Amino acid sequence: MGILKRNNVIIKGEGTPPMMFAHGFGCDQNMWRYITPAFEDTHKIILFDHVGAGKSDLKAYDPIKYKELDGYAQDINEIATELNLENIIFIGHSVSAMMGIIAANRQPQLFKTLILVAPSPSYINDEDYIGGFSKSEIDELLESLDTNHMGWSMTMAPLIMSNPDRTELSEELTASFCRTDPTIAKQFARTTFLSDCRNTLSSCTIPSLILQCSNDIIAPIEVGEYMHKKMVHSKLSILEATGHCPHLSAPEETISAIKAYLSYVTGFQKD
Repeated sequence: MGILKRNNVIIKGEGTPPMMFAHGFGCDQNMWRYITPAFEDTHKIILFDHVGAGKSDLKAYDPIKYKELDGYAQDINEIATELNLENIIFIGHSVSAMMGIIAANRQPQLFKTLILVAPSPSYINDEDYIGGFSKSEIDELLESLDTNHMGWSMTMAPLIMSNPDRTELSEELTASFCRTDPTIAKQFARTTFLSDCRNTLSSCTIPSLILQCSNDIIAPIEVGEYMHKKMVHSKLSILEATGHCPHLSAPEETISAIKAYLSYVTGFQKD
Protein backbone atom coordinates (compact mmCIF):
# COMPACT_ATOMS: atom_id res chain seq x y z
CA MET A 1 0.00 0.00 0.00
CA GLY A 2 1.19 3.51 -0.79
CA ILE A 3 2.38 5.83 1.95
CA LEU A 4 -0.33 8.42 1.32
CA LYS A 5 -3.15 5.89 1.62
CA ARG A 6 -1.49 4.20 4.59
CA ASN A 7 -1.60 7.43 6.57
CA ASN A 8 -4.79 8.83 4.99
CA VAL A 9 -2.95 11.91 3.79
CA ILE A 10 -5.18 14.86 2.84
CA ILE A 11 -3.81 17.93 1.07
CA LYS A 12 -5.58 21.30 1.13
CA GLY A 13 -4.71 24.94 0.64
CA GLU A 14 -3.71 27.34 -2.10
CA GLY A 15 -0.28 28.45 -0.95
CA THR A 16 3.20 27.06 -1.46
CA PRO A 17 4.90 26.80 1.95
CA PRO A 18 3.85 23.42 3.39
CA MET A 19 2.32 23.08 6.85
CA MET A 20 2.14 19.52 8.16
CA PHE A 21 -0.21 18.84 11.08
CA ALA A 22 0.25 15.79 13.34
CA HIS A 23 -2.40 14.79 15.88
CA GLY A 24 -1.87 13.42 19.38
CA PHE A 25 -2.77 10.21 21.20
CA GLY A 26 -6.30 8.91 20.70
CA CYS A 27 -7.13 11.53 18.08
CA ASP A 28 -7.04 11.99 14.30
CA GLN A 29 -6.51 14.76 11.75
CA ASN A 30 -10.04 16.08 12.29
CA MET A 31 -8.83 17.65 15.54
CA TRP A 32 -7.13 20.38 13.48
CA ARG A 33 -10.34 21.53 11.76
CA TYR A 34 -10.50 24.84 13.68
CA ILE A 35 -6.86 25.71 12.91
CA THR A 36 -6.20 24.82 9.27
CA PRO A 37 -8.73 27.20 7.61
CA ALA A 38 -6.72 30.17 8.91
CA PHE A 39 -3.74 29.06 6.79
CA GLU A 40 -5.32 27.54 3.67
CA ASP A 41 -5.06 30.75 1.64
CA THR A 42 -1.32 31.02 2.16
CA HIS A 43 -0.03 27.47 2.67
CA LYS A 44 -0.22 23.95 1.41
CA ILE A 45 -1.88 22.03 4.27
CA ILE A 46 -0.88 18.40 4.83
CA LEU A 47 -3.05 16.40 7.20
CA PHE A 48 -2.61 12.74 8.05
CA ASP A 49 -3.57 10.05 10.55
CA HIS A 50 -0.96 8.06 12.41
CA VAL A 51 -1.13 4.38 11.53
CA GLY A 52 -3.73 2.90 13.86
CA ALA A 53 -5.74 6.13 14.13
CA GLY A 54 -8.56 7.71 12.15
CA LYS A 55 -8.89 6.41 8.60
CA SER A 56 -5.34 5.12 8.34
CA ASP A 57 -4.74 1.58 7.13
CA LEU A 58 -5.05 -0.52 10.29
CA LYS A 59 -3.48 -3.47 8.49
CA ALA A 60 -0.25 -1.44 8.27
CA TYR A 61 0.03 -1.28 12.05
CA ASP A 62 3.22 -3.05 13.16
CA PRO A 63 3.49 -3.43 16.95
CA ILE A 64 7.27 -3.70 16.71
CA LYS A 65 7.75 -0.60 14.54
CA TYR A 66 5.33 1.51 16.57
CA LYS A 67 6.58 0.41 19.95
CA GLU A 68 8.93 3.40 19.74
CA LEU A 69 8.27 6.98 18.65
CA ASP A 70 10.95 6.48 15.99
CA GLY A 71 8.45 4.44 13.97
CA TYR A 72 6.01 7.34 13.81
CA ALA A 73 8.81 9.81 13.05
CA GLN A 74 9.86 7.59 10.16
CA ASP A 75 6.33 7.85 8.75
CA ILE A 76 6.47 11.66 8.97
CA ASN A 77 9.68 11.73 6.96
CA GLU A 78 8.31 9.24 4.44
CA ILE A 79 5.21 11.37 3.84
CA ALA A 80 7.38 14.46 3.37
CA THR A 81 9.67 12.66 0.94
CA GLU A 82 6.78 11.16 -1.03
CA LEU A 83 5.26 14.64 -1.49
CA ASN A 84 8.64 16.26 -2.28
CA LEU A 85 8.18 18.71 0.57
CA GLU A 86 10.82 21.12 1.79
CA ASN A 87 10.89 23.97 4.31
CA ILE A 88 8.08 22.28 6.22
CA ILE A 89 6.31 24.10 9.02
CA PHE A 90 5.53 21.14 11.27
CA ILE A 91 2.75 21.48 13.84
CA GLY A 92 2.59 18.57 16.28
CA HIS A 93 0.27 18.15 19.25
CA SER A 94 1.34 16.40 22.45
CA VAL A 95 3.30 13.22 21.69
CA SER A 96 3.42 14.17 18.00
CA ALA A 97 5.52 17.17 18.95
CA MET A 98 8.22 14.75 20.02
CA MET A 99 7.80 12.73 16.84
CA GLY A 100 8.41 15.96 14.94
CA ILE A 101 11.63 16.64 16.84
CA ILE A 102 12.86 13.11 16.15
CA ALA A 103 11.93 13.44 12.45
CA ALA A 104 13.69 16.81 12.23
CA ASN A 105 16.80 15.48 13.94
CA ARG A 106 16.88 12.65 11.43
CA GLN A 107 16.32 14.79 8.30
CA PRO A 108 16.73 18.48 9.25
CA GLN A 109 16.86 19.55 5.59
CA LEU A 110 13.11 18.89 5.31
CA PHE A 111 12.02 21.32 8.02
CA LYS A 112 11.76 25.09 8.29
CA THR A 113 10.36 25.30 11.81
CA LEU A 114 8.59 23.21 14.44
CA ILE A 115 5.47 24.33 16.30
CA LEU A 116 5.06 22.14 19.36
CA VAL A 117 1.59 22.26 20.91
CA ALA A 118 1.45 21.06 24.54
CA PRO A 119 4.60 18.92 24.15
CA SER A 120 6.37 16.77 26.71
CA PRO A 121 9.64 14.86 26.29
CA SER A 122 8.85 12.70 29.35
CA TYR A 123 5.75 12.46 31.51
CA ILE A 124 7.51 10.89 34.50
CA ASN A 125 9.18 12.91 37.26
CA ASP A 126 12.90 12.19 37.55
CA GLU A 127 14.97 13.85 40.28
CA ASP A 128 14.91 17.58 39.41
CA TYR A 129 12.84 17.02 36.26
CA ILE A 130 9.09 17.61 36.66
CA GLY A 131 7.14 15.62 34.08
CA GLY A 132 3.83 15.78 35.90
CA PHE A 133 3.47 12.15 37.03
CA SER A 134 5.25 9.65 39.22
CA LYS A 135 6.12 6.28 37.69
CA SER A 136 3.47 4.61 39.82
CA GLU A 137 0.82 7.06 38.58
CA ILE A 138 1.71 6.28 34.96
CA ASP A 139 1.59 2.54 35.74
CA GLU A 140 -1.87 2.98 37.27
CA LEU A 141 -3.03 5.00 34.26
CA LEU A 142 -1.88 2.30 31.85
CA GLU A 143 -3.35 -0.49 33.97
CA SER A 144 -6.70 1.32 34.00
CA LEU A 145 -6.59 1.61 30.21
CA ASP A 146 -5.80 -2.11 29.93
CA THR A 147 -8.68 -3.05 32.19
CA ASN A 148 -11.42 -0.76 30.87
CA HIS A 149 -10.73 1.19 27.70
CA MET A 150 -14.13 2.89 27.59
CA GLY A 151 -14.19 3.71 31.28
CA TRP A 152 -10.66 5.13 31.05
CA SER A 153 -11.70 7.28 28.10
CA MET A 154 -14.74 8.69 29.91
CA THR A 155 -12.67 9.46 33.01
CA MET A 156 -9.58 10.91 31.37
CA ALA A 157 -11.12 13.05 28.61
CA PRO A 158 -12.59 15.70 30.98
CA LEU A 159 -9.29 15.89 32.89
CA ILE A 160 -7.29 16.26 29.69
CA MET A 161 -9.61 18.94 28.27
CA SER A 162 -9.83 20.81 31.60
CA ASN A 163 -12.75 22.96 30.45
CA PRO A 164 -15.56 21.77 32.75
CA ASP A 165 -18.02 24.40 31.51
CA ARG A 166 -17.69 23.10 27.94
CA THR A 167 -18.76 19.48 28.16
CA GLU A 168 -18.95 19.16 24.40
CA LEU A 169 -15.14 19.22 24.25
CA SER A 170 -14.79 16.33 26.69
CA GLU A 171 -17.50 14.41 24.87
CA GLU A 172 -15.68 14.81 21.57
CA LEU A 173 -12.40 13.64 23.04
CA THR A 174 -14.11 10.68 24.75
CA ALA A 175 -15.69 9.65 21.45
CA SER A 176 -12.33 9.95 19.70
CA PHE A 177 -10.65 7.76 22.32
CA CYS A 178 -13.41 5.17 22.05
CA ARG A 179 -13.17 4.99 18.25
CA THR A 180 -9.55 3.91 18.46
CA ASP A 181 -8.92 0.17 18.30
CA PRO A 182 -8.42 -0.83 21.98
CA THR A 183 -5.38 -2.99 21.32
CA ILE A 184 -3.64 -0.25 19.35
CA ALA A 185 -4.69 2.39 21.88
CA LYS A 186 -3.10 0.41 24.71
CA GLN A 187 0.22 0.09 22.91
CA PHE A 188 0.20 3.71 21.71
CA ALA A 189 -0.45 4.79 25.31
CA ARG A 190 2.62 2.88 26.46
CA THR A 191 4.70 4.35 23.67
CA THR A 192 3.45 7.81 24.60
CA PHE A 193 3.67 7.77 28.39
CA LEU A 194 6.78 5.63 28.83
CA SER A 195 9.00 7.32 26.22
CA ASP A 196 11.79 9.58 27.40
CA CYS A 197 12.92 11.94 24.64
CA ARG A 198 14.80 14.43 26.76
CA ASN A 199 18.09 13.55 25.10
CA THR A 200 16.72 14.58 21.68
CA LEU A 201 16.07 18.20 22.64
CA SER A 202 19.59 19.62 22.59
CA SER A 203 20.21 18.01 19.19
CA CYS A 204 17.38 19.92 17.53
CA THR A 205 18.72 22.67 15.25
CA ILE A 206 15.34 23.70 13.82
CA PRO A 207 13.76 26.94 15.14
CA SER A 208 10.87 25.88 17.34
CA LEU A 209 7.86 27.35 19.09
CA ILE A 210 6.77 25.68 22.33
CA LEU A 211 3.08 26.41 22.91
CA GLN A 212 2.23 25.65 26.53
CA CYS A 213 -1.18 25.97 28.16
CA SER A 214 -1.50 27.83 31.44
CA ASN A 215 -3.04 24.84 33.27
CA ASP A 216 -2.37 21.43 31.75
CA ILE A 217 -2.22 18.30 33.90
CA ILE A 218 -0.59 16.33 31.08
CA ALA A 219 2.18 18.83 30.31
CA PRO A 220 2.68 21.34 33.14
CA ILE A 221 4.42 24.67 32.56
CA GLU A 222 7.64 23.28 34.08
CA VAL A 223 7.86 20.94 31.08
CA GLY A 224 7.72 23.83 28.63
CA GLU A 225 10.34 25.72 30.58
CA TYR A 226 12.60 22.65 30.60
CA MET A 227 12.24 22.19 26.84
CA HIS A 228 12.91 25.87 26.18
CA LYS A 229 16.09 25.67 28.24
CA LYS A 230 17.32 22.58 26.38
CA MET A 231 16.35 23.70 22.86
CA VAL A 232 18.68 26.55 21.91
CA HIS A 233 16.62 27.74 18.94
CA SER A 234 13.27 27.73 20.75
CA LYS A 235 10.70 30.28 21.85
CA LEU A 236 8.27 29.55 24.70
CA SER A 237 4.74 30.96 24.58
CA ILE A 238 2.32 30.41 27.48
CA LEU A 239 -1.30 30.50 26.36
CA GLU A 240 -4.17 31.64 28.52
CA ALA A 241 -5.96 28.49 27.38
CA THR A 242 -6.35 25.67 29.88
CA GLY A 243 -6.21 21.95 29.28
CA HIS A 244 -4.14 19.90 26.89
CA CYS A 245 -5.90 20.66 23.59
CA PRO A 246 -5.83 24.40 22.85
CA HIS A 247 -6.43 23.75 19.14
CA LEU A 248 -9.92 22.60 20.20
CA SER A 249 -10.63 24.73 23.27
CA ALA A 250 -8.96 27.99 22.20
CA PRO A 251 -8.38 27.88 18.42
CA GLU A 252 -8.29 31.66 17.93
CA GLU A 253 -5.59 32.10 20.56
CA THR A 254 -3.66 29.17 19.11
CA ILE A 255 -3.88 30.56 15.57
CA SER A 256 -2.77 33.98 16.78
CA ALA A 257 0.27 32.51 18.53
CA ILE A 258 1.24 30.49 15.46
CA LYS A 259 0.87 33.46 13.12
CA ALA A 260 2.86 35.73 15.41
CA TYR A 261 5.66 33.17 15.53
CA LEU A 262 5.69 32.62 11.77
CA SER A 263 5.85 36.37 11.25
CA TYR A 264 8.76 36.54 13.68
CA VAL A 265 10.67 33.61 12.16
CA THR A 266 9.92 33.83 8.46
CA GLY A 267 8.58 37.32 7.81
CA PHE A 268 5.08 36.07 6.94
CA GLN A 269 2.22 38.54 7.32
CA LYS A 270 0.53 38.46 10.73
CA ASP A 271 -2.94 38.93 9.30
